[in-house]
Amino acid sequence: MTGNSKLYVGNMSFKTTEDELRAAFGQFGSVTDVYVAMDKMSGRPRGFAFVTMGTPEEAKLAAEKMNGVDLGGRTLTVNEARPKEEGGGRSFGGGGGRGGFGGRERRGGFGGGRDRRD
Repeated sequence: MTGNSKLYVGNMSFKTTEDELRAAFGQFGSVTDVYVAMDKMSGRPRGFAFVTMGTPEEAKLAAEKMNGVDLGGRTLTVNEARPKEEGGGRSFGGGGGRGGFGGRERRGGFGGGRDRRD
């Protein structure tokens, strides 16, 4: 780990609460923040969270001890949270995704026409 005290917690049960995460990670040091990601449309949990520990050392210990542990019937994936990349999600989710789909659709149509002419 590079000294970050924020952890990514993945593969969570949708029933796991902030309090349960705080209690589980609190065994390894002080938990300063817990954020359970929620789906904006449905309001339901998305199956992952971020847990911030008091120090990078506590975060390293918690990641080592909690990774692979069963919590709520699911085996957790715990590692150092990586910084969000600037603009990466927006450009891909916007025009990039639609453009790729349109390209495949057109390519199929033109390709079929050329094959028949040859």
